Amino acid sequence: MDLQLIVLLLQIVRIAVPYVLTSVGAIFSERGGVVNLALEGLMLVGAFGAALGQYRTGSALAGVFAALSCGLLVSLLFAFVTITLKADQIVAGIAINLLAMGATRFGLTTFFGSAMNSERIAGMEVPSLFLDPIVILAVVAVAAGHYMLYKTPYGLRLRSTGQSAETAESAGINVARMRYSGVLISGALAALAGAFLVFQQHTFTDNMTAGRGYIALAAMIIGRWTPLGAALASLFFAAAESMEIWLQTGWLPSQLVQSLPYVVTLVVLAVFGRGHGRAPVDKKEGGG
Repeated sequence: MDLQLIVLLLQIVRIAVPYVLTSVGAIFSERGGVVNLALEGLMLVGAFGAALGQYRTGSALAGVFAALSCGLLVSLLFAFVTITLKADQIVAGIAINLLAMGATRFGLTTFFGSAMNSERIAGMEVPSLFLDPIVILAVVAVAAGHYMLYKTPYGLRLRSTGQSAETAESAGINVARMRYSGVLISGALAALAGAFLVFQQHTFTDNMTAGRGYIALAAMIIGRWTPLGAALASLFFAAAESMEIWLQTGWLPSQLVQSLPYVVTLVVLAVFGRGHGRAPVDKKEGGG
């Protein structure tokens, strides 16, 4: 196989991993009836937690643990606001994103003495991309996510909760508990995505997620709220982003090239987002 093609394929896989993890996590939240627009913020706090955790301890494992802790804490806040307090999910998601941006910027200044970037970290030191534990987890998340949603009683209860909260309650399902679980799974996977991102770049930079949470949300929609579909859509968006990197050395204006992934997202959503399944959210309960 041509070396350039191998490099391109590896680049696509590397770019796709955060999208896969975040979009699969978003499915659990959405299937439970909560539209999680806070994915961007969850990825961002996960990335910051991973950077700070490894910087303070020298351990990538500690960085992953810190990322998960940050992601679960912020997703718990989002769940409390939207499920317990019944706030509008879209507004709450945007608020969490803004909070994450401000909090991580404050954290950069406090712990690293810079408003722009952290100190360099080693990241996940593995001989091959495919031996990276987070890459393996991304693959497992797709398979395990499909199994949990469609082959287990938990998945049936979660999907029932999202489709009709009243029907689920009449069947004895604790709707709030199921929705909390979906949001927390979403937060954990988005935080892992952030950890992978910062380990690959070896430093945390201000607002480094750069819209990846929204693209992951688009991947979930295009994938028709299924783990496999979301993973395939994530690979497609990763390919578009990879093309952006390759085209930056060409004759096209850099501003046009940098906008390519977002233009592709809008076009694909416009073409394939209509009439290809609807969101599995109870509109009376889902808020948004």
